[in-house]
Amino acid sequence: MRIEDYAIVGDMHTAALVGRDGSVDWLCLPRFDSGACFAALLGGHRAGRWLLAPAAGGMCAGRRYRDGTLVLETTWDAPGGRVRVLDFMPPREEAPDVVRIVEGVRGRVEMRTELLLRFDYGEVVPWTRGRGGELAVIAGPDAAWLQSPVPLTQESRRSAATASFTVAAGERVPFVLTWQESWRSRPRRLEAAEELATTERVWREWLGRCRHRGDYAEAVSGSLVTLKALTYAPTGGIVAAPTTSLPERIGGSRNWDYRYSWLRDAAFTLRALMEAGYAEEATAWRDWLLRAVAGDPADLQIMYTIDGGRRMPERTLDRLPGYEGSRPVRVGNSAARQFQLDVYGEVIDCLYQAREAGLGPEEDAWDLQRAFMDYLEGAWREPGNGLWEVRGPRRPFVHAKVLAWVAADRMVASVERQGLDGPVDRWRALREEIHRDVCAHGYDPGRNTFTQFYGSRGLDAALLLIPRLGFLPLDDPRVAGTVDAVCRELTEGGFVLRYRPEADKVDRLPGGEGVFVPCSFWLAHALALLGRRRRARTLFERLLSLRNDVGLLAEEYDPGRRRQVGNFPQAYSHVSIVNTAAALAAPERSA
Repeated sequence: MRIEDYAIVGDMHTAALVGRDGSVDWLCLPRFDSGACFAALLGGHRAGRWLLAPAAGGMCAGRRYRDGTLVLETTWDAPGGRVRVLDFMPPREEAPDVVRIVEGVRGRVEMRTELLLRFDYGEVVPWTRGRGGELAVIAGPDAAWLQSPVPLTQESRRSAATASFTVAAGERVPFVLTWQESWRSRPRRLEAAEELATTERVWREWLGRCRHRGDYAEAVSGSLVTLKALTYAPTGGIVAAPTTSLPERIGGSRNWDYRYSWLRDAAFTLRALMEAGYAEEATAWRDWLLRAVAGDPADLQIMYTIDGGRRMPERTLDRLPGYEGSRPVRVGNSAARQFQLDVYGEVIDCLYQAREAGLGPEEDAWDLQRAFMDYLEGAWREPGNGLWEVRGPRRPFVHAKVLAWVAADRMVASVERQGLDGPVDRWRALREEIHRDVCAHGYDPGRNTFTQFYGSRGLDAALLLIPRLGFLPLDDPRVAGTVDAVCRELTEGGFVLRYRPEADKVDRLPGGEGVFVPCSFWLAHALALLGRRRRARTLFERLLSLRNDVGLLAEEYDPGRRRQVGNFPQAYSHVSIVNTAAALAAPERSA
């Protein structure tokens, strides 16, 4: 199954991946970063899945999300007729539920379901038994119940629970899978039809608040629904993706756990949410950020758990073969402890933008910013691991230095524009010092471009952010020169690479990766800011064409294989759709 053959359903606590063959191949319960109970995505069928499809098998004839919702509708033309399956997760109240409803459309279709729950990424085989007309499953801290009018049978403890049944035109056969901690009593039983109506209403009411009315409304709406699905409702944190270890190159080892919240995403996500009119979600994300980063500025991490926790130790699951043999499978992410200078600028810019947008009260935010700035004044010259979490020597990355400039600039603007109090003369001097340093050591005059790090000849897609950060005026020739250099030296098939790993031996990992989808949107955004709107729209529309049939994008794309790669769906890719669409809708400016 290709990565783009999956769709997601979710309840703003976790999300499931459903394939075109009707199999739920990935689900972590009770939250995004919990152990998976369906891990077929990384370990094959024996690692757990839930199949619900015509007995004849095969891929669906078509699928879509019901308008304005995250209710997935999958249709098969099978021997004997046509059938559809509705998949969704109701907004959570007592416990997480996955609801699947089979609907007969035409004729009579023989259906089959196979349920194989395997907790802790396929490691734990539970006890399964019939109880009170339903299937009950238990192992250690996990319990689950499958409620359905169709009785399932199981040949042995290690085999799947299965059933075959026939659905005729006009008939509905519901299945409801409910999880709960094993020491608690069984949650209330749901009525599938009622939950379907409620779920559709909640999603449509939410999407109805969207302010975007310009071009690309369908793409923006779909991306906003995806971002909402990747939100952890109790805290407002947003995961980068609901998956781990989907490879950046098929068969490669660049496989990371993305079920966490990155600070670098904060400003981009806030801007996307505010632009679309979602002040409540933007405030929740801002508040998550403030809680997560509170503490000693020297201990700032680049990412946190969805509840703001700091611990996410990285380990490999060697028993799992990985997606199409891409090993290792990792859970946790040791990059959390890297030193990345740019995150200070990203946090300060995020909080500045939130005040500019008029978001609600933010207790102690200014004191926190001042503490970060005090630390940054002494640390901005230090080398780091960079935006891309390079697992190699620390370098003086140009993007990181530019973000240190952003931090000083936004602190000055907070005093000048927002009336806050601070040593503005000192911050102005620091801003000028960083600017001179970057222009002297991070710019290659012979090629008219900024470089990846001081003394490097390599390029970095993060340089495409310079036009929107305000580091230089848009008419400065170094801005256009850098964008042109990226187009010339850092693209494949018209799409943008993050960097070239072989250049300056910037990292120590084997193999390469696909083109990076968010960076390609950054190029379209930069072209729009430079007034090159025709090129920007052409690239933007090419990128939109990479989405799968239900509008979802992974982190990367392999032009040679014409396949999506990397964790899926990727929040950063969908944030970039919203922000680039807004840039293209803004009044034109000359190049």
